[in-house]
Amino acid sequence: MISPRPFTVPMSGGLLALGGRTRIMGVLNVTPDSFSDGGAFLDADAAIAHGRQMAAHGADLIDIGGESTRPGSDPTPPAEQIRRTVPVVAGLRSAGVTLPVSIDTQSAEVAEAVLAAGANIVNDISALRSDPRMAACCAARGAAVVLMHMQGTPRTMQQAPTYSDVVAEVTAFLAERIESVGRAGIDRARIIVDPGIGFGKTYEHNLLLLRNLHALAALDQPILAGPSRKAFLGRITGESDPSRRDIATAAATALCAVQGAQIVRVHNVAMMRTIVNVCAAVTGITPPPP
Repeated sequence: MISPRPFTVPMSGGLLALGGRTRIMGVLNVTPDSFSDGGAFLDADAAIAHGRQMAAHGADLIDIGGESTRPGSDPTPPAEQIRRTVPVVAGLRSAGVTLPVSIDTQSAEVAEAVLAAGANIVNDISALRSDPRMAACCAARGAAVVLMHMQGTPRTMQQAPTYSDVVAEVTAFLAERIESVGRAGIDRARIIVDPGIGFGKTYEHNLLLLRNLHALAALDQPILAGPSRKAFLGRITGESDPSRRDIATAAATALCAVQGAQIVRVHNVAMMRTIVNVCAAVTGITPPPP
C-alpha cells in the first residue's frame, strides 16, 4: 500500500493541496448524452443543486463538463459548451461553493470562458493536443491542467485500441506531454496526470492500468484516476446500467487510493468519500476517531 504523496498545485485563484487522503473529484455532467447521467443535470438550477449536494457529501473538487466524451460521441460546439457550463460555475460560486472547480473540455474558447466565471483547473482529455490555443490559455490564466492519455478521439477510441505495453506506453505519452506543455509555458507544478481508464483501452488494458497505477508515480506528478461506472466494471459484474456500478466503482476507487492516487473522479461522492476515508485509516494516513 502506498500513501498519496503530497503536492501543492498552483491553480487559477489559489492552491490545491494534495497528499494524505485521496481527494474526491465529483462529476457534474451538464450534457444530454453522457454515458452515466446524461440529461439529469442539463438544467442549470438542477446542476447547481447537485454541485452543492456533492460539496455537502464530501467532494474536494467538482469537475464540470458540457460535452459528452463517451465512446462514439461527436464534438459539441464551444458556444454550446459555454452555454451549458458557465451559468453552473457562476451559480456555484454565487451559492458559496468554494471548492476547486475543473472544466472538462478540449476547447480553449470554453476554458477561457469558464475560468473567467470562476473555475480553477482545465481537465483536457486530449492532453492539450486538440486545440493549439489551449496551452497559452491555461498559462495566461494560471490554471492547473489535467493531462489525460487517450488513443484516438471519443468517436474512434474504442475501435480496436492496441498497445505493446499499455502501462509503459501511457507513462511515456504522459512524460512527453509534461515536457511539451512545459515548453508552452505551463509550469510543471500545475500539471496533474490521468492514465485515461476507459479512453482508447480494452477491458484488459483497463485492468492492467488499474493494477499498475502506482507506476505513474515515476512521473513525479499528482495522479488522477477515473474508473467510475466505466464499462469494464460492467463487464466484471454483468451490470449493464452504469448507475448500478457504484459497488464495483468502490472497489476500483480503493485500489486507486492504496496505490497512491491523489485524486479519484467519481459520480457517487458520498460512497467514494467513505471508501477513501477507510483506505486512509487502514494505511495509517489519518488518526483514529476520538
